[in-house]
Amino acid sequence: MLAITLHDLRFRARQFLIAIVGAGLVFAMTLLLSGLAAGFGVEVDQTVTGMGSQAWVVAQGSSGRVAALSPLPAFAEFPVTSAPGVQRADPVIVVPQAATVGHQLKSIVLVGYRSGGLGVPPVLTGRPVQADGEAVVDARLGLGVGQQFSVSGHALTVVGTVNGRTLLGGIADAYVTLGEAQAIVFEGRPLVSAILTTGVPRALPAGLTVMSNAQVENRSLAQMSSASSSIDNSRSFMWIIAAVIVAALVYVTALERTRDFAVMKALGASSGALFLGLATQAVLVALAAAAIGALLSTFMSGIFAQPVDIPSSAFIVLPVSALVVGLLASLVALRRAISVDPAMAFAG
Repeated sequence: MLAITLHDLRFRARQFLIAIVGAGLVFAMTLLLSGLAAGFGVEVDQTVTGMGSQAWVVAQGSSGRVAALSPLPAFAEFPVTSAPGVQRADPVIVVPQAATVGHQLKSIVLVGYRSGGLGVPPVLTGRPVQADGEAVVDARLGLGVGQQFSVSGHALTVVGTVNGRTLLGGIADAYVTLGEAQAIVFEGRPLVSAILTTGVPRALPAGLTVMSNAQVENRSLAQMSSASSSIDNSRSFMWIIAAVIVAALVYVTALERTRDFAVMKALGASSGALFLGLATQAVLVALAAAAIGALLSTFMSGIFAQPVDIPSSAFIVLPVSALVVGLLASLVALRRAISVDPAMAFAG
């Protein structure tokens, strides 16, 4: 039975190849959708933990979302610095803004920090910000060292670039001095988004509350819950499409092999043996498509503006899921195979 199955695979190689490529593209998109969903969490984690803090002191009642914190007075830094459990405290501003880059208007997340304090990003090229009018930007903004852009009429020169510092689905972070951020966002008023601390404050003045990095990340991710849900639903549809492609191929093959099944049944082949042959074909097609999908996904991740971080677990789940898809697809054709009348083997 196995020899017959493999021979049929070679005989119908073109049909199987088309199905493998088609299902492989679907599997690749499934992996990419997993990477897109995971990318929301990765970018929030990289920005939040990249601040180098252990806790965030924010205004009481603030949403806790890193890019939507309620402003608080800059002088709140002083009681926080002296609070028990705090080793260091530095103010930070994190606010989405529109930036003019050349003749284009692009979204950025403006991050204002104190030079040498918490929040300094790890510069990939160039140097950190040292004065007003300078900026360090994520590479996704498409600017290099020495190039300029403006935010609310404030001209900024790029002095350094970073990688992997985005928020809100791939929007580039742009780091400037605290004073520059206050001038842009708060028209120079002494306001900040949060006070970053190393060490967790055990007591705070009224009107302030403390959040851990994990709490800030979780609340920030909640903002993207609808987008994540849509991606998860799309991923489920991709699995269904892959199953339909493989099932359609196996079923069409079963229709073309009606005479073969009649001969095998006339020779005493059981329904289990027929199922084994169909399942072997379907599983081989699904696994080959999974391998192509895994390969294609590594090359296709760059076409998305949003960060794509395909979890390692997805590459483990993929072949297992492909195996299940193959077995389910073979069941579609089994009914056709077992309904064949052995007398057809002797028909003219």
